[in-house]
Amino acid sequence: MPEEIPDVRKSVVVAASVEHCFEVFTERPADWWPPSHVLVKKERAGLAFEPLVGGRYYEWDVDGNEIAWGRVLEWDPPHRLAMTWRIDGHWQSVPDDDRASEIEVDFTPAGDGRTRVDLAHVKLHRHGDGAWNIHRALDGSSPGETLARFSDAV
Repeated sequence: MPEEIPDVRKSVVVAASVEHCFEVFTERPADWWPPSHVLVKKERAGLAFEPLVGGRYYEWDVDGNEIAWGRVLEWDPPHRLAMTWRIDGHWQSVPDDDRASEIEVDFTPAGDGRTRVDLAHVKLHRHGDGAWNIHRALDGSSPGETLARFSDAV
């Protein structure tokens, strides 16, 4: 049995509706995605989510080459999104979900037109030998780079 590695959970409260937050997260990932998180070899030209269970979330470069970051596991607008995260323990792309961890994102009304966005990296043990390196890199203070950028984009 693989060694259990704790989940990494981050959250942020933003001054926007749940619907708007889900839309920005899924329809405008280029507005919040950390620029250092790149799998394509050439300059990244875009990022997209295919809006359905089984759909990809992926990036493509200036030549049109695509790499999938993972597959959508849950698509429940505007409340929840879950997907696989296809990287190995050394931050390199893996071609399928066999060694992919998962990312869960929940959008919850927080009153006064605000939304709490919770992002969790789960099943990190699936990254293999470098799983603890991934955990250490993710396990900083909340909201973390991704949600801070998301908050700015909203």
